[in-house]
Amino acid sequence: MKRSATGGPIAAAGWVLLGVPLLTALIGPLLAGPASSDAGALHSPGADHPLGTDELGRDVLTLALGGGTSIVTMTGAALLLSYLIGVPLALLTVGGRQWASRLLLRLLDSLLALPGLLVLLVLAATGRRGTGTLVIAIAVLQLPAVVRIAQGAALAPGCGTALEAMTMQGESRPRARFIYIGRSILGPVAVDAGTRLNLVLYLMASANFLGLGLSSTATDWAVLVELNRDALFVQPWAVLAPAMLLVSLCAGVNLVVDGALSRRRTVRT
Repeated sequence: MKRSATGGPIAAAGWVLLGVPLLTALIGPLLAGPASSDAGALHSPGADHPLGTDELGRDVLTLALGGGTSIVTMTGAALLLSYLIGVPLALLTVGGRQWASRLLLRLLDSLLALPGLLVLLVLAATGRRGTGTLVIAIAVLQLPAVVRIAQGAALAPGCGTALEAMTMQGESRPRARFIYIGRSILGPVAVDAGTRLNLVLYLMASANFLGLGLSSTATDWAVLVELNRDALFVQPWAVLAPAMLLVSLCAGVNLVVDGALSRRRTVRT
């Protein structure tokens, strides 16, 4: 058995990048003080405010410490919900009735044709707001792609052969489909989840800016980036602090997944 030449460093860098925003989201609110300030809007960094103030005159460091819980929780919930629904649906289409599989895929394809931002705009215009609505809407928008990815991995020749062999040995098709094939597609699904996190974060940020999930005065990282973007060259830390935490979260997840898959490939060889 050989050790991966890249899996260790990649995973280590990924865990560092992932750990910073996650720890900030977890313990940051406990360390954050009051965000209100007397320094005024877009005040430059100083002794009283190490990262300055934002457009509403709030301390940027305090906002960065306390603004991760909502975006991390909502993004994780939407991503997890899309895979909890999408992967079982994909597995049901493998070896099942062809007409049912085709009908399901056609329905999902019609959903895939809907632009995500357009759906969020319609929800905002009709007054359907709230974090729960936002999480469910974004999870549903991810379903077509998740089902396609999982189904493509499940239709690999090795999976089909194993399914037939287990069926001939007396194993029920549902059990073989969900247990054996479910394990075999974990790699592609994990890679897709790492990259899909970026899209979910983008939709969350856009929706929060529209007021669909959180108000424009919330301390959420995504809201802070949108709120202060016009002041990027005046007080850059008001944008860079929450933006770097979001970038670190996305990059960390992708590197951790890449490192884990690299080690898994090495073990198999």
